[in-house]
Amino acid sequence: MNKEITITGIGLHSGEKVKIQIFPAKPGEGRYFVRKDLPNSPQIPAIVDSVSQTILSTELARGEAKVRTVEHLLAALAASGVENARIEIDGPEVPLLDGSAKIWTESIANWEIVTNTSVFLDPHVSLEIPIWIRDGDSFVAAIPATAIRFTYGIDFEYSAIGNQWYSWNPATESFALGVAPARTFGFADQIEKLQASGLIKGGNLENALVCDHNGWLNPPLRFPNEPVRHKLLDLVGDLSLLGTFPKAHYLAYKASHKLHIQLVNALKNLNVQDYVNN
Repeated sequence: MNKEITITGIGLHSGEKVKIQIFPAKPGEGRYFVRKDLPNSPQIPAIVDSVSQTILSTELARGEAKVRTVEHLLAALAASGVENARIEIDGPEVPLLDGSAKIWTESIANWEIVTNTSVFLDPHVSLEIPIWIRDGDSFVAAIPATAIRFTYGIDFEYSAIGNQWYSWNPATESFALGVAPARTFGFADQIEKLQASGLIKGGNLENALVCDHNGWLNPPLRFPNEPVRHKLLDLVGDLSLLGTFPKAHYLAYKASHKLHIQLVNALKNLNVQDYVNN
């Protein structure tokens, strides 16, 4: 068992090599990042108020200190029941690793701390009213339900992906097996444009699934519907910025980090009477 987690890797967008060390934090401190490479080691709380931008990833900031692509690590911590964690990082972006949350989840499982693995099975509060956020034919929603469930749908013109749906029930399928291994994905005909915009400098065929209109460039997939499972992984990571997961059915279709964060803000801004204690 490890007293802390130490992992080094390359950031998807920055292309920079970064080291992360994760330590237990005191009860009530929550999950937060510490930029060890900056003067005075500024802290960035992993809460929705810290979100600074959502272009192809979720970025958190406090003042001039920023940390990008936090969603996979935060999903793994939250799903593993780690409510309080000090995440020290010596660069601007969380390492992409293999493009999924698999390595994070496996590392947390071997961490020498007590975790609450029932984070999705015994929520503190239940949602009492439905919330819908729509942008064209894309939407995210949180609907009152008898248990926490996540459902995601995507639809792409690339035949390798097409229309996919995945519904995850934490009571019957573990995060480690059903969600964490799903890798990020992209499209070959968009790579040059994104790189010219300063994005995906660290992306390659080892840390992302890539397809064109003829199929996948780097099969095999870990799941037949791996892309939509990865989108659900992103949603879990973004929802973790609320600090808790109210009992609800979380539903998304063709959504984005931007819509995910809008849902988190809507949940955060609800009145007390819109929740009920369990």
